Amino acid sequence: MNKTIFTTGILFGTLAVVLGAFGAHGLKNLISVEAVASYNTGVTYQMYHALLLLILSGVSKIQEKDKKLIYWMFTIGIIFFSFSIYLLATNSLFSFNFKSIALLTPIGGMLLIVGWVLLGFRYYKENY
Repeated sequence: MNKTIFTTGILFGTLAVVLGAFGAHGLKNLISVEAVASYNTGVTYQMYHALLLLILSGVSKIQEKDKKLIYWMFTIGIIFFSFSIYLLATNSLFSFNFKSIALLTPIGGMLLIVGWVLLGFRYYKENY
């Protein structure tokens, strides 16, 4: 499981750099300043959680079943939160109206929060 968590962290981190560069250089003349700021929020949260996945892969004081649950909370949370923001921020560039998926953003945010709470709770439970 640690290899999967680490690999996922690397993939999300790499993608955050690519999407961040695209947002900074490719989107600035195509979407509004507010949309670029929103897009950057998705990139920032993706990178923070990619780094967290790298750290999680090396934590040995959490049981594997708990680590797997935390991994899925963060992975699905990143996809729902950040990727829905990317689509919503670039909505004006597509013929499909991505506002229909706007509910995924807060669901993703809740999954990220649950992941953090589980991480803290499971670490505390195993070590104190």
